[in-house]
Amino acid sequence: MLRRLHHEQPESFAFTPANQAWAEAQITKYPEGRQASAVIPLLWRAQEQEGWLTRPAIEYVADMLGMANIRVFEVASFYFMFQLQPVGSVAHIQICGTTSCMICGAEDLIAVCREKIADKPHVVSADGKFSWEEVECLGSCTNAPMAQIGKDYYEDLTAESFARLIDEMAAGNVPVPGPQNGRYGAEPLSGLTSLTEYESGKTQYNASVQLATDIGDTIKRIDGTEVPLLTPWQGKTGGKPAAKPARKAAAPKAKSAAKPAAAEGGAASKKPRTLKAPRKAGADDLKQLKGVGPKLEQTLNELGFWHFDQIAKWTEAEVAWVDDNLSFKGRIQRDGWIEQARVLAEGGETAFAKKVKKGDVY
Repeated sequence: MLRRLHHEQPESFAFTPANQAWAEAQITKYPEGRQASAVIPLLWRAQEQEGWLTRPAIEYVADMLGMANIRVFEVASFYFMFQLQPVGSVAHIQICGTTSCMICGAEDLIAVCREKIADKPHVVSADGKFSWEEVECLGSCTNAPMAQIGKDYYEDLTAESFARLIDEMAAGNVPVPGPQNGRYGAEPLSGLTSLTEYESGKTQYNASVQLATDIGDTIKRIDGTEVPLLTPWQGKTGGKPAAKPARKAAAPKAKSAAKPAAAEGGAASKKPRTLKAPRKAGADDLKQLKGVGPKLEQTLNELGFWHFDQIAKWTEAEVAWVDDNLSFKGRIQRDGWIEQARVLAEGGETAFAKKVKKGDVY
């Protein structure tokens, strides 16, 4: 299937403060220089925030990870879990159309989608609430036909029960996921024939459905308020990630940088010497620094940094100031900007800069 970016795109994208904090934390899972490994979780978070993956979101993630835009687009276009066009505000419904489901009535479910949502897949309904598509096997063959809606499976569907599900969701309700014909899980339709002694110890629903109903977020998109364990691998667990970025955003950037520095015993933040414009000889190509893409270069220029020798002279306190004015903290040290800048400022050349000049980095 040909997958392209949607013809209509928003002007920009930015993670919410809570999602930005989450994304930055995910990158720390990976060794220095391997931040590109976080591309799938960051793309997924961007999709959860917006509902679909826009071009600005793909470029934003690429900039965060120091990757070429095309590399991130390759990931987004390869995996079908990423939606490259707008989806319904309530739910995007994925109907399994593979053998077991097709034999058991998937075509009837697709007919319901055509009637209640839109005649073609990947088209948002007139009320903006739903969209749908047919997908390959979702692995719930015993409970065919089925559909994935949001985070959960709705199984043992009929055209009638499926239509009711859509109506319930349209009304603002979250129907109980799992089998829709009274089955507990994937036991025989006639009932259990073995292990019947465990019947009395069952929860109301099977484990997956019980968790889904307890959490109640089947069709709720992640918005950063879920209080995840941000960086348990660094000994920082729990907390409410949404609160800290909100307070930081409300304060001037220079002041907010001083607080974490004091708390961690680091150097105080100090603004480096900046320039209003590049020198007469012209600006240096800051994209020759590993980790600096076109957008980040523009941000550095807007902050007043145009030349390698400026970056090469940053002190620890000045790095703290620049860090606080970039979209992703820690990048300067992680990618070794200062060391690279010193080499380039003295007329030398790094391996990464050679690739940039050859056009091997896009």
